[in-house]
Amino acid sequence: MAKIKKGDLVVVIAGRDRGQQGRVLEVLTETDRVLVEGVQRVTKHIKPGTRRDNQQGGLVTVEAPIHISNVMLVDPETKKGTRVGYRTEQVERDGRERTQRVRVAKRSGKDV
Repeated sequence: MAKIKKGDLVVVIAGRDRGQQGRVLEVLTETDRVLVEGVQRVTKHIKPGTRRDNQQGGLVTVEAPIHISNVMLVDPETKKGTRVGYRTEQVERDGRERTQRVRVAKRSGKDV
């Protein structure tokens, strides 16, 4: 189970974009990679008419996947990178007690 999910704010901790922050656009679980907005930008050559948004073709700059071990979740309190832990809570739903896992920032102890 990946500790980083779509929509999370992450910071890059390794590679040429080290130190940059961005939102996770997509998590690729099969290859353990994530697409981060504005990070790992590469230039692709697009043929004319192959995409709806680019009818004439040419060079397009897009985000490439980065390995999940090279990003770290940003702590909501300190705005720095943090590890992710889990806490279990008992929640009552539909009149029944259920166990729910909540993501917790290890640096500050706050819920993510």
